[in-house]
Amino acid sequence: MIFQPKFKRRPARIAILVLVLGSLLAWQSALAFHPNIYQPRVPSELLENARENESPFLDSPEILEEGRQIYFGKGLCVTCHSKNGTGVRLPGHSPRNFTDAKWQDLRTDGELMWVLKNGSPGTGMPIRVGKAITEEEGWKVIQFIRSFNSTEQK
Repeated sequence: MIFQPKFKRRPARIAILVLVLGSLLAWQSALAFHPNIYQPRVPSELLENARENESPFLDSPEILEEGRQIYFGKGLCVTCHSKNGTGVRLPGHSPRNFTDAKWQDLRTDGELMWVLKNGSPGTGMPIRVGKAITEEEGWKVIQFIRSFNSTEQK
């Protein structure tokens, strides 16, 4: 048997460890995938209350513009949901496509606010309200997200 110093075997062990950890993370991500894109992200026991939560803002061009600025700016929404709202293709669970009319009709503003406050379990959607934006800014972003459902955006 040829003697190899310990430091020469260490890179191989590290490579194996990285491979195993990477496989575990990919497997966990696959388990977290939501098979139905129209399934609510709000837990069922909280869904009714979330659906009743309404925006304090009336629709207006000013609020829409403020929401657009947050979407493209400090909210970082554009990073994953893209400039046209269709979502960037990612491995595993791709970000929400805001141009999907069926999704727009099914989800309430209150549900969207719940996701902004809590993230979306099983996806890469992080908590935004309280970390990157305020609740007020969250409502404005939601109004902008709703604009992707307009006939002008299609």
